[in-house]
Amino acid sequence: MLALVAVALAVIGVGSVSVLRDYLVSRVDRKVALLAHEAERRLDRGPAAFARLRLPPEGRVEIRDATGRTLLAQAGMGVETLPGPGAVTSRNPITVSAVSGDGQWRAQVVPVEGFGTVVVAVDMASVGQITGRLALIEALVGGALMVLLAVVGVVIVRRSLRPLAEIEATAEAIARGNLGSRIPDRDPRTEVGRLARALNGMLAQIEAAFQARAASESAARESEARMRRFVADASHELRTPLTSIRGFAEFHRQVPDADTTRLMSRIESEAARMGLLVDDLLLLARLDQQRPLRTQPVDLLALAADAVHDARTLCPGREVSLVVEGDAALIVSGDEVRLRQVVGNLMSNATTHTPEGTPITVRVGSQDGTAFIEVADKGPGLTPEQAGRVFERFYRADPSRTRPSGGSGLGLAIVESLVRAHGGEVGVETAPGAGAAFRVTLPLAPEART
Repeated sequence: MLALVAVALAVIGVGSVSVLRDYLVSRVDRKVALLAHEAERRLDRGPAAFARLRLPPEGRVEIRDATGRTLLAQAGMGVETLPGPGAVTSRNPITVSAVSGDGQWRAQVVPVEGFGTVVVAVDMASVGQITGRLALIEALVGGALMVLLAVVGVVIVRRSLRPLAEIEATAEAIARGNLGSRIPDRDPRTEVGRLARALNGMLAQIEAAFQARAASESAARESEARMRRFVADASHELRTPLTSIRGFAEFHRQVPDADTTRLMSRIESEAARMGLLVDDLLLLARLDQQRPLRTQPVDLLALAADAVHDARTLCPGREVSLVVEGDAALIVSGDEVRLRQVVGNLMSNATTHTPEGTPITVRVGSQDGTAFIEVADKGPGLTPEQAGRVFERFYRADPSRTRPSGGSGLGLAIVESLVRAHGGEVGVETAPGAGAAFRVTLPLAPEART
């Protein structure tokens, strides 16, 4: 590329110098012609008139005889000391060398009767100086331009290769395990920009695949750990009533005269407890399989009112209140039986894990296209660690498994699974000594949004 530019600059320089020289020579020729005409006119008037001929600083006029010997010569101030032109025979301006030295003249002859010939000449030194100066300027400018183009070319090449260096650095980072590395975005209209975009898309897919694999492995490990805890907890919970049943049976066998009615009542109670636990486990298993629920329009306000009425009946010593926020219809799509179970579990949790006489407030309302039901109590509350695990299966804030109010630890886990199956969310707001508020949010049915 630089070679082509150099050739182009050389051609342009030679052409411009040639054009300028031709122009300057034509100007000199006009001076020679005018000077020849004036010399011929004055010679016609006589030697005295010729002697008064005014010459330009670079002009020279000589009268030569037939042999070419100079009889009379006049020179301008700028060429008085220069040797005159050599032999001139053309009546048109031509370039001739000086009689000595390396000077050049533009000269022509004018025949004059009685005198021989008149040689009119103009020194070409100024033409050589101007053309030489132009050639020097063009050489310097061309050289500077070549240097500038070389620098610009190096910069452009380095900038054009920078994306490839970035691609190389990104590849090295990915090889070291940093899958989040990306090639900086470039202009998508360029080939490098399109290549970078395609590579970034490929890298994003690879990273997503690795993340999905890692997440799957992590989920599998977590699921396995949960399953182990679940099996251990379920075994523990089932072993307790089974141990009681076996103990009562052995006691009856060893003591035949014991109160059979009382023993059978205890065995029946433990069997019922084991049956409830098995039912809860089966429900969680079905929810884990994501089986579809039978949905129909359900009035959330009616569910809340029934739950408050039941709590007031079962716990007459508690203050149980119902608060309705807004006047919108609180209709949701869901399985009424399962939603009643959600509200019942929340009410049972509030009555079981708070002291006698603790007030309970049930709030219902709608907000941003959703309906909510909240069960709040003024009990001892939960720590942040307990609140973070309160929806885990078999988790209880009180780890005691022997106290009557301990429960199985599945109630809130069933609440969360049922709410998620209905497309809703459940959360808790609590603090030690400030009570706990469990809020279930469900999307409103389409007919309730109009």
